[in-house]
Amino acid sequence: MSKAYAPVYQIKITLKRSKPPIWRRVLISSDTTLDELHRIIQAAMGWYGGHLHAFNINGREYSTPRPYDHNHLAELGMQNTAGKRLLSFVSGEGFKFTYEYDFGDDWQHQILIEKILLPDPKQTLPVCIKGKRACPPEDIGGVWGYEEFLEAIKDPDHEEYEMYTEWIGDDFDPEAFDLDTVNSRLKGI
Repeated sequence: MSKAYAPVYQIKITLKRSKPPIWRRVLISSDTTLDELHRIIQAAMGWYGGHLHAFNINGREYSTPRPYDHNHLAELGMQNTAGKRLLSFVSGEGFKFTYEYDFGDDWQHQILIEKILLPDPKQTLPVCIKGKRACPPEDIGGVWGYEEFLEAIKDPDHEEYEMYTEWIGDDFDPEAFDLDTVNSRLKGI
């Protein structure tokens, strides 16, 4: 099936355990491969992709083999994402699965198929249509480390304020979300 004629999935990507919630709503082709979806999530959320990832779909885990070690997936009990298309898993609207990024920081994302839409040949996919809040910085220590980071950058008297503001800058806004920036990153997929 050509992507131009494949149904469109409206997905909501939500960073689990984030309070307040951090999420993106993205339109993608139902013919999207799991490898492509990985890159879409990375671009939509604002991650840079330097860590391992896995999808958990219907109780099975899928990931992309590392270029230098194709055996690591079997060692981890995962299946290769190569050639796996989203439409082969999705049973309809309301279907959910998870995406984990950075096994150390344990960034868990819920992927929800909100709607299944008719394709529009004039529409370029993927495209983000809405989102809330900034993506946490990489290597911050997961959701709990991010909460500590936010506390520290709000208080110039906090013992870690200087370290964090030197590292990330003093203009990090956890409420910021820029739709144009996200869509600019998605154009490269």
